[in-house]
Amino acid sequence: MGSVSIAEAYKSTLHEMTQTTQTVLWNDSATLAELTYTIEHGGVGATCNPVIVLEALKKESQLWNRRIAELAGEHPQATEDEIGWLLIEEISATRAKLLEGIFTEHKGRNGRLSIQTDPHFYRDPERLLAQALRFNALAPNMLVKIPVTAAGVVAIEEATYHGVSINATACFTLPQCVAVAEAVERGLTRREQEGKDIATMGPVCTIMVGRLDDWLKVVAEKQQITTGEPGYLEWAGVAVFKKTYQLYRERGYRLRLLSAAFRNHMHWSELIGGDVVISPPHKWQVRFNASDVACVERIDIPVDPKIVKDLEAKFVDFRRAYEDGGMSVAEFDEYGPTARTLRGFLDATQELAVIVRNIVLRNPDNLV
Repeated sequence: MGSVSIAEAYKSTLHEMTQTTQTVLWNDSATLAELTYTIEHGGVGATCNPVIVLEALKKESQLWNRRIAELAGEHPQATEDEIGWLLIEEISATRAKLLEGIFTEHKGRNGRLSIQTDPHFYRDPERLLAQALRFNALAPNMLVKIPVTAAGVVAIEEATYHGVSINATACFTLPQCVAVAEAVERGLTRREQEGKDIATMGPVCTIMVGRLDDWLKVVAEKQQITTGEPGYLEWAGVAVFKKTYQLYRERGYRLRLLSAAFRNHMHWSELIGGDVVISPPHKWQVRFNASDVACVERIDIPVDPKIVKDLEAKFVDFRRAYEDGGMSVAEFDEYGPTARTLRGFLDATQELAVIVRNIVLRNPDNLV
């Protein structure tokens, strides 16, 4: 993808947001062309997960398929899963280099590349911590994704204490965000008490706004629920994000919220102006930049109370997501969007292993 001029970049809506508000842009992609596009339009970070790695493999197959074969040769006893994770580490560390200058400029708050822990470990805090420490050592500007499960909350505190900047993922609700913030605060406080540095740490907590909307639509279909107006369900994730943002500010938590899992422009446009991260995949960035949606600060404009009241009255899972104390930590793992998202991440790791298998163990039926 060719470079754009400064003048062209300033014409984009996302670049305008990064230059006129405190809201920052990260990229939800690991491909070179797409991350370069984001940086050219004011982006200062990137996120990654097993699904994103699969997309990178498909879009850059000539590069990474060859590397898979090389990794298999370098690690002759490694399993397909192990080779896949070596590839994830290499892709993440390689793309992190593109952000090192931004990382230095922003003193660790931005310029980071998120790498996700193995979703198979979502119930094991010790394995999550061990992998977080390994990933943190891959590059100076890594950000480690840990799921907001019961075990994940424990791992988030311990990883933070060990100096790892975390990105809480598989997170959809205000109660999860509070648990993450409190865990991060405990980890930061422990470091401070021992005289350890926290100045360059940059933790964030993701709210997968679109996945909450998706889940409520599934519930509405199964339970034959009709909202007051057809578009009400498009506001669920936005309502949770805005309320959580206000709570974070009131309590002074030392981490930012990140908006992900985009389904409509409100998952970006309604959050402009906040000290938050917007992390759309490439296709949504292009769509936003081509839109006529004005770059206006809307984060402090509340969602219509009529919409919130309707959602609260009709959806138990919206109340659980929206209310402070709506869920206990022990309930996080069974929450619908959590289970669906973890299953998707697990399926992606299995698909990655199949790709590795097809390269390393070629099908003899296809050989001449």
